[in-house]
Amino acid sequence: MLFEVWAPSARNRVMLALNGTNHPLERDAERDGWWTGVVPAEDGDRYGFALDHRPVLPDPRSRRLPDGPDGLSAVVDHSAYAWRHESPRLRLRSAVLYELHVGTFTPEGTLDAATARLGELAGLGVTHVELMPLCPFPGVRGWGYDGVAPWAVHEPYGGPEALKRFVDAAHGLGMGVVLDVVHNHLGPSGNHLPSFGPYFTDTHHTPWGAAVNLDAPGSDEVRAYFLGSALAWLRDYRIDGLRLDAVHALADTRALTFLEELSASVDELAKEQSRQHFLVAESDLADPRTTTPRTLGGLGVHAQWNDDFHHALHTALTGESQGYYGDFARAPMAALAKTLTHVFFHDGTYSTFRGRRHGRPVDRERTPAHRFLGYAQTHDQIGNRALGDRLSASLSPGLLACAATLVLTGPSVPMLFMGEEWGATTPWQYFTDHTDPELAEAVRRGRRREFAEHGWSENEVPDPQEAATRDRSVLDRAEREQDPHKRLLAWHRQLIALRRTLPDLTDPDLAGVKVAFDEESRWLVFRRGDLRVAVNLGKAPVVIPLGSNGRDRVLASWDGTEAPGADGVLSLPGESAIVLTDG
Repeated sequence: MLFEVWAPSARNRVMLALNGTNHPLERDAERDGWWTGVVPAEDGDRYGFALDHRPVLPDPRSRRLPDGPDGLSAVVDHSAYAWRHESPRLRLRSAVLYELHVGTFTPEGTLDAATARLGELAGLGVTHVELMPLCPFPGVRGWGYDGVAPWAVHEPYGGPEALKRFVDAAHGLGMGVVLDVVHNHLGPSGNHLPSFGPYFTDTHHTPWGAAVNLDAPGSDEVRAYFLGSALAWLRDYRIDGLRLDAVHALADTRALTFLEELSASVDELAKEQSRQHFLVAESDLADPRTTTPRTLGGLGVHAQWNDDFHHALHTALTGESQGYYGDFARAPMAALAKTLTHVFFHDGTYSTFRGRRHGRPVDRERTPAHRFLGYAQTHDQIGNRALGDRLSASLSPGLLACAATLVLTGPSVPMLFMGEEWGATTPWQYFTDHTDPELAEAVRRGRRREFAEHGWSENEVPDPQEAATRDRSVLDRAEREQDPHKRLLAWHRQLIALRRTLPDLTDPDLAGVKVAFDEESRWLVFRRGDLRVAVNLGKAPVVIPLGSNGRDRVLASWDGTEAPGADGVLSLPGESAIVLTDG
C-alpha cells in the first residue's frame, strides 16, 4: 500500500509507524515536501507519521481515527463496502432539504440510529438530508464545527462504514444526502496540521485565529488538501452535495479563488460519474456572484443559504428587533415581500448592524430561484440563542403553519431543521465536550459573558459542557402523535406534496413572483403562476381583495377557509394560511 504525506516541516526524515513497526519514507523527487513509501497494510491497520525525531502524529488525510484526533490513524479500504443502491437523479430545483444533527436526531446519537429513521423523512417528502459536520473532534458531543480531520468521520457517530450505510439507505429511499463541510477553520483542540506544514497563515485573521492558508506560500498544497477532502466525500461516500460553511470567512486573494476551483472540480467529478453533485454556500455577503456560473464571471457555487429571508420571516413572526434583526423589524411585512421577490433585503442598502451599505442586487430576470435556500429555522438561528429555543416556544400552531407555508411554497428551495415539521418543543442548545479543561472553561465563560451583555443571568445560560445540555436537545418523537404536533406534521406533508406535484411551485422564474401585503393588518399574498398563497400573521381575521375571477379552488387551508366568492375577496382567519389555484 502506498503511504504518502505532505510534510515540508520535516528536515531530515519522516517515519511511518505502522502496527508498532517503523518504516522510513523517501522524499518524492517530483513533489516538493512530499514523502512516500510502499508498505503492506490492510483495512483497520493503525499508523501515524513521525517527523524527524518528534512524536508520532495521525495522518493529516486520516480516513479514520478510531481513538479520536489525538490517536493513530486507521487504514480504510473504501472498495470493501458493497453498495446496494445507486444515487437517485434529483434536481436542486425541486429539492426539499432537511437539516439534521446526528448526535441529537435520536437518543443514541449515531448514524445507524438515524438510518433507522430515514423512512420518516421519505414519508414526509424530503428529497435531501443535509447532515451537519461529521469530521472528528475531541470528546463525544458537539455541533461538529470544531472538527479537525476533514477526511474522516467522527467515530462516536459510527465511523466511515456507518456513513456509507446511511447514504446507501437514503439512496434506497430515493433521497440524496448533503454534507456540511468546514473549510474556513479547524477546531481549537486536536489540530495537528501545523506540525506538518503551512496549513495556516498569519497573513489573514479570522474569528478563529490564523486563517487557513489559501493564498500565502505553500497554499497550492493546502488548497489541494481541502479540494481532495471535498471530492472524497462525493466519491468515496457517494454524498450528493456539500454545504460549505461560512464561505465569507475564506480569506483568499488569488485570481482563481478556492471556491471557483472547488466548483469546477465538483462539476468535473459529476460529469465523470454521471451524477448530480452540487454545492450550497453559507455566505454573509449578499453577493449574487457567489452563485453566478463561472462562465458569467461568478464563483459557480450552485446555491446559497439566504439568511435575509430568514431574518425577515423571523421578525414578522416574532416581533424581535435586536442585533441584525433591527433593519428587518422596521417594516417586517415589507422586508418579507422584498426577500420573496428580490432575494436579498440588503442589496446595496444601508445596514445599521454593519454601519455601512451591504449587498448587491440579484438579477431577477437571469437568476433562477433555486440558487437560494429559504428557511424559517436552522441550527445557527436556534442554537445561537441563549436558551436554544425554537419558534415553537413562543409561536402558536397557526403561526408555525404560516411559516411552513411561506417556506414550502415560496420561490426558494425550502429547508427544514429537524423536528420543525411537527413543531418540536425540545430546544436545540449549544453543547460541547472539550477534553481540554482550560478550553472547556473558556467556552463556558465566553458563552455566559456573551449573553450577560444581553440581559441573561449566568444561571439561565446552559453550560455547554454538561451532558444534560445535549440531552435536552434530543428530539422527542412522541410529540408526533399528539396535537397540535400531529396536525402540523400533516400540514407539512400536504405542502410538500403540493410542491412535488405542482410545477408552479418549482418554477425558477423570480421575476414572475408577485406580492401584495398590508403592514398594519399583517397579511401577505404572493402569486406564482396560477397559484396564490396567503398568510395572515395577525390575530384578527382579515379581508384580502385578491381580485380573482371567482373560480379559485382551495388546495390547502390551515383553518378550513373557503375560496373567495365572485367578488374575489378572501376572508382569512387570524394566524392562518391558504393555498389557492385559479387554474
